[in-house]
Formats: sequence, C-alpha cells, structure tokens
Amino acid sequence: MMQTDENEGFYLIEELDIPFEEEILRNPYTLKSWLRYIDHKSEQPLQQQIFVYERALKELPGSYKLWKKYLDLRREHVQELNPVRFEKEYLKVNNCFERALMPRIWLDYCSFLMNQCRITKSRRTFDRALKALPITQHPRIWELYLKFAKSVGGETAIRLYRRYLKLEPDRVEEYIDLLLSLNRYDEAAKRLAQVVNNDRFQSMSGKSNYQMWMELCDLVCENPYEIKSLKVESIIRSGIRRFTDQVGRLWNSLANYWIKLGHFEKARDVFEEGINTVMTVRDFTQIFDTYAKAEETVIEKKMEETAERAENGIDDPQADLELDLRLMRFEQLMDRRPFLVNDVLLRQNPNNVHEWEKRVALWKDNHTKVVETYTKAMRTIDPKKATGKFHGLWVNFAKFYEQGGDVENARTIFEKAIHVDFKNVNDLAALWCEYAEMELRFENYDKAIDVMGRATVPPRNPNVDFRDESLPVQLRVFKSIKLWSFYVDLEESIGTVESTRAVYDRILELKIANPQIIINYASFLEENQYFEESFKVYERGVELFNYPIAFEIWNVYLTKFINRYGGSKLERARDLFEQALEKCPPKYAKPLYLMYGKLEEDYGLARHAMRIYDRATKSVSDEDRSEMFNFYIAKASANFGVTYTREIYERAIEVLPDKEAKDMCLKYAELERKLGEIDRARALYAHASQFCDPRTVPSFWQTWKEFEVKHGNEDTFKEMLRIKRSVLAQYNTE
Repeated sequence: MMQTDENEGFYLIEELDIPFEEEILRNPYTLKSWLRYIDHKSEQPLQQQIFVYERALKELPGSYKLWKKYLDLRREHVQELNPVRFEKEYLKVNNCFERALMPRIWLDYCSFLMNQCRITKSRRTFDRALKALPITQHPRIWELYLKFAKSVGGETAIRLYRRYLKLEPDRVEEYIDLLLSLNRYDEAAKRLAQVVNNDRFQSMSGKSNYQMWMELCDLVCENPYEIKSLKVESIIRSGIRRFTDQVGRLWNSLANYWIKLGHFEKARDVFEEGINTVMTVRDFTQIFDTYAKAEETVIEKKMEETAERAENGIDDPQADLELDLRLMRFEQLMDRRPFLVNDVLLRQNPNNVHEWEKRVALWKDNHTKVVETYTKAMRTIDPKKATGKFHGLWVNFAKFYEQGGDVENARTIFEKAIHVDFKNVNDLAALWCEYAEMELRFENYDKAIDVMGRATVPPRNPNVDFRDESLPVQLRVFKSIKLWSFYVDLEESIGTVESTRAVYDRILELKIANPQIIINYASFLEENQYFEESFKVYERGVELFNYPIAFEIWNVYLTKFINRYGGSKLERARDLFEQALEKCPPKYAKPLYLMYGKLEEDYGLARHAMRIYDRATKSVSDEDRSEMFNFYIAKASANFGVTYTREIYERAIEVLPDKEAKDMCLKYAELERKLGEIDRARALYAHASQFCDPRTVPSFWQTWKEFEVKHGNEDTFKEMLRIKRSVLAQYNTE
C-alpha cells in the first residue's frame, strides 16, 4: 500500500488503459476524463487506483469531487485495520487528508482521526481547520468538534465549549448541560445565573425564564457545598420577588439549602419569615408542611439518640433539655397554624371583616388578645374598602364589653363607631340601632331614647341628598328610614302618644316615609282613638305615593272610613271614592268601584250604585270588563228585575271582545227564552254565530240546535243550518 511516485508507476499502465491515457494527454484538465479513467480502474488493485488518483490530483488539486472519492477509497481500505498495529498505514491516509483544503475534507479527516482515538492530533487538526477555513464555514467544523468534545469530556470539553460560546453565545444551555454532566456545579450555576439575568436571552430548547430560574434554584440548593461563586440566598430571594406564583416552593428551597449546610437555626428563620410573608394559603401550606416535616425529622433523630443513651446508661441533661425545647417549639408551631393561616388571609385583604371576626374567635377566652385584635382591626380596616359588615365588627366589639358587664366601655366603643365614615348609610343607621338596643338591654330606656334622638338630629344644612355618596354618612343618616323605623318602634313601646306622633310627623316632614310607615302611623292613631288624625295620615300617604302604592293605602283608608262612619258621612265617603278613582289606572279600578257600589247599596240609593257599576264597566281594564258586566247584570237583576238588564247585555255585547261577547249572547238568549221571547233569543243566537267557528266551538251550535228542536220549526232549523254553513265558509276563506 505504499504511495507510488508518478514516474515510477508507468509500469502499472496496462494495454487496456491506453485509450484513457491518450484522452488525459489531450485533456489533462478535464475532470470527466479523469473520472472515466478512475471508473475504469475501480476493479483494479489499490496501487493502480492510487496511481491514477495521484496523477489526477496533481493536475486538478482544487477538485473536491476528486479528493472526496480518493480519500473515501483510502479510508475504506484501512477502516477495518487496528489503528495501533497498522499505524503506518493510517499515517499515509492522514497525509492524504493533510493535502486536502476543503471543509468537507476537513470534516472527513477529523472524523477519521476521531476513529483513531488520537485526541491531541484530533484537537490540533480541528484547530487547524478553524484557522484554515473562513469564519462562515466554522459552524460546520464546530458541529463535529463539539461531538468530539463531548466524547472526550473533562477539561478539554469545557475549554472547547468556552471557545465555542464566543461564536454562538445562545448555545450556552448545551454548555450548562455539559457542566452538570461533569459535576461542575459551580460553573453551571454561574452560567445559569447569567442567563436568567439576561432579559434578552431566548432559550433554544424552548424553556421559559421561570423554568431556568427554577433549575438554578434547584441546582444551588441541592449542591450547597459545591457552589462557591454565587450568593445563593440573594438568588433565591430575587426569585421570590420575581415569581410570586412560586413563592412557597422558593422559600422551601432556601430553607433546605441551609438545612443541607447544617445551619438549622438559619433554616428555621427562613421558614418563619416565609410563613409570615406569603400572600396565599397555597404557598403557606407548602412552607408550613415542609417546616413541620423538618422539625419532626430533627425531633425523631434526637429521640433516637436519647433512646440510645438510655440503653447505654449515659446521662446527658443538656441533650434532654434540647429535645424538650424542640418538642415544645413544635407543639407551639402546631398551635399557631390557624393564626398563621388567618394572617395570610388578612395580608391578602386587610379589609376583610370576616377574617378579623375569625381572628377574634381564635383567641376565645383570652380577653386581652381579643381587645388587641379588635383594636388592630379598627385601625387597619379602611371603611370604604371593607369587605363584609364593618359596622358589625364595631357592634361585636361593644357586645364583648357588654357581655362582661362593662357598659361604660361598650358605650365608648359605640361613641367611637358613630364617627366612622362607613361605606353605606344603612351601616351607620344599624349601628345607632344597636347602640339603643344595648341601652334597652340594660333597661336604660331614657338613654335609648336619647341615643335615637341624637341619631336623627339633622345637620346644619338639612337639604342633603340621601344618595349623595360624596357626603359623609353622618350627614345623611338622619334620612335613613331604617333608623326612623326603629326610633318610632321604640317610642311606641316606651314613649308617650305625643312623643310617638312627633316622630311619625318628623318622618312625614322629611318625606322619607314608606307605605308601611303610613299604615302603622294611622293604625297607631286609630288605636289611641285619634280617628280623624288617622284619616289625615292616610290622606298624606296618598299624596306622597302614586299608584300602585296609593291603591293599597286607599284600600285600607276607605275600608277604615266606612267601618268607622258607615252612612253617617256619606257625602264625604263619596268624595273620597271619587278622589281615589280620579287618577286610578284601569288595572286597579275594579276593587274600588265594587267597594264604592257596595257603599251606595248599603247606605245610599240603588240607582246610584247602578250608575257606579255602569261607570266601572267603562273604566276597568279589559281583563276585568267581562266580569264587571256580569256583576253589574246580577246587581241590576236583583234590584230592578231581569228586564232592566237588557240594555246592559246589549252594551256588553257591543264592547266586549268576540269570545266574551259570544258568552254574553248565550246568557242574554237564555234570559229571553225564559221570558218567552223566542224570536229575540233566536236573533241573539244568529248574532253570536259570527263569533263561533263550527270546528272549534261545536258547543255553541249544539246549544242552538237544541233550542230550535225545542222552540223552532223546520224553517227555523234550516235557517240555522244555512247560517252554520255560511259561518264555516267564512272561516275557511280567512
């Protein structure tokens, strides 16, 4: 396999080679001529092939195709040989590669050297390739060079990657993975820290900044002794500030870092700081559970040591004291848990009244802490941002003192509370009511009245809008109907008639009364025999409210008036009914007309009642009109006889809708039949027939048929059938 010199190799030319030799003499720089010659020699011994290749490359030294085919040939013949035993043969091939200058050849050469396990030779060849080739070709070399680095490992791989990162800094993740595989944790952490602090870095593996932060935290925490170049605590605390959704995990990582270093007290400080600063229950639970587990682990170890000492008869009071101290500390930690959870929720929302109430309940019988908690809550909560009933917290604070019999301190709390600018006027109103109720429970009736009197004192400018939230609630509370309702109930219970009337009158003056207040005031006056004053209250009520509310007041007022005076003040009663009906919508008119008509029937004239019922048929709503006509007919028949109702029937048929007009016709026809007016009854049936489709209202036609069978003849029966056909045809065309 020796390389053959061109002048010494002519003996290798055979007779069959002469045409090819002549062609390359004519065209020595034509690649195709040489390739044909090489193909011709492909089945010949290696020495003959080398002879042709060497001559071709001498003429065409820049041909990549020639070099590639030549080097592939040389490699194929040595790749099965042991590089150590046949070192000289490999060196010959290496020399061929050295003569090639193309990137592809360099790559093949480097791969060839890597297979020979010549580490130094391979590294130097890679370096020569990088020096020889332009920078644009370097990525191709580096791809193989990095594979070589990973296969070699150790310091060589690290140094090569450092050089490579100067060309491709974005590939730093590969370098970090390499460092981790080589247990070079300090360098890996340092590089990872640089990456996470570079806001412009884009991970080539698709990792987010958060994921790399977590990797960094895990790395420094799991290898505390190896990390020398970074301030681990600063890194993790930076992550805590940055990633608020992973606070619990990061606090645990920091604590575990100190635990692995053996600094247990430092770890406890970290746990305590974590559970006292996190903002979510999820993070708190993560930290607390890890904290408790760590304490349990230490206690178990200490107990094992104690048991071992006891077996060996060794007495160590200091160690026993330390164990007792740890047990006590662990028990306190468990007892603190509900308080710590409550702290978390209050950090989330310091204006959460419900959580402050829970805090109070946690202290149970510790009165000092209960007072401290209430006091802190009052200082902390912003009334305008309070979630829940802030006034209820003040009330419960006062009740705490009240239940202890300390009424003076309870009053002090209420006196402070009434100056708080609550979010809602009704909150302050409820507070005043609770204040008065407390005085009632202590049977301080005069003070209760005094409290409500103070609560309802108007400001200097009483013309304020109750709904104007730009004004403090203290300036608007005097218009709270809730407050006045309680005040008037209080006066009715323990005050005088005059004082109660004064409160009711004040409510009416402020124009804040609701219908219930009107009814209550009137009923109160009635109970105390002030009947006329009671009626005046009803009148003021109907002036204050429109329908439908006014209808309810009129209903009560008119009933009370009639029950009181009966027919003794008939004209006044009539005036009241006329006044009530003047603005009454049709929807609410029917009950008033019925009551009005009954008044006339009972105490007036029947014809007046008929006129009222007649008016009602014109004034009530369409839904009530048919029923009103039926009532009117019944009353007219009872008072003036059935013949009087004919005119009413006729008007009803004229104004009512088709369905109701049909029913009215049937009733009218039945009346005429009973009176013997058969022709009039038949005419009514004929009139009603236009409203009755034989297919949908067969009952009407059956009734008419029975009528004709009983009272008619053949002609009238045929006429009925003719009308039926006519009506059916009419409905078919519609």
